Amino acid sequence: MLSRIQNAFQTIFQSQPQFIVRAPGRVNLIGEHTDYNDGFVLPMAIDRAIWIALRPRTDRRVLVHSLDLARDAAFDLDSLARGKNDWIEYLKGVANELLVANYQLQGWEGVIAGDVPRGGGLSSSAALEVATARAFASVSGFGWDEMRVAKIGQQAENNWLGVKTGIMDQAVSAGARVGHAFFLDCRSLEYQHIPLPRDVAVAVMDTSTRRGLVDSAYNTRRGQCERAAKFFGVKALRDVSVDEFEKERKAKGAELDDASWKRARHIVTENARVLKAVDAMRADDVVTLGKLFNESHASLRDDFEVTNDELNWIVEAAQARPECFGARMTGAGFGGCAVALVRKDSAEAFAQAVGVEYRARSGREAAIFVSEAGEGASVVKL
Repeated sequence: MLSRIQNAFQTIFQSQPQFIVRAPGRVNLIGEHTDYNDGFVLPMAIDRAIWIALRPRTDRRVLVHSLDLARDAAFDLDSLARGKNDWIEYLKGVANELLVANYQLQGWEGVIAGDVPRGGGLSSSAALEVATARAFASVSGFGWDEMRVAKIGQQAENNWLGVKTGIMDQAVSAGARVGHAFFLDCRSLEYQHIPLPRDVAVAVMDTSTRRGLVDSAYNTRRGQCERAAKFFGVKALRDVSVDEFEKERKAKGAELDDASWKRARHIVTENARVLKAVDAMRADDVVTLGKLFNESHASLRDDFEVTNDELNWIVEAAQARPECFGARMTGAGFGGCAVALVRKDSAEAFAQAVGVEYRARSGREAAIFVSEAGEGASVVKL
């Protein structure tokens, strides 16, 4: 990817780039839909990223060529305006939030490319936002603060693009560490780097299905979580323990609709699973970690109801393999990717076998790749 984007920049701009920046996608190991409930998440950066090769301009314009889309786009920092819901809006949204936060920005021109699958639940959009912030930091000379940049990216999605996401994706893309998962408290924004178990590989399994128009389903579930939190008298479901949930469910089951009970049960138990997963990783206990993966998928399937047939099929195929410790859907759901913990020395055999089984059951080709836990956004040395 480095040589590809470097060569493309030279061809387009007839010079070498002054900076090359990158920001990774992520796979969430466990902790799904807990972020907007003020809960805990445990993602890791994958070794796929969005790359930008660039050089500063003397004015306040930004000119960008997308290699993957074969398209050009431009905007002026002094006259930002929303356009159609297009890829350039992510860059404009980040620029706008940086300006709102009183960063002094300089224009630049560059080339963007990436190998994070789009729409697969691996946060290609957050990687683009964080890479854009890294590009502006490089040409404008301001310091790099991971969590502040993560908030900028989240605000760009919330305010400019109108997508009410949490902060997890941008945080791990900005601040991850090689070989570690990123344990984030989505309320306090405190985070810790947790080492992955030894001799274990993370397999990302793309079902080749995409979420499509599921905004209404997402918003419905968010509303159900908020309704449940109000019922429990707390700010967010993060504040409800498993014991408290079970006690209230038995005592006051009829006072809250069944769907909201189910959504709440997923969030409450998922938060508990994340904390147990952190303990298991610290103890190098991959068996327990795998069981937590399996429990998480069952909860997302049965209580939060955000899987589809393809996600269930590929997870079942993975879980049936002897080299697999556990597997679950990852991301928002309704399509996209699943993630599995497998023995490192059997990862390729696992990928091949699961691909065959999934094809036989779904008629689709799965894109399965094994990923190391990568580092967060960085400036690449030329």
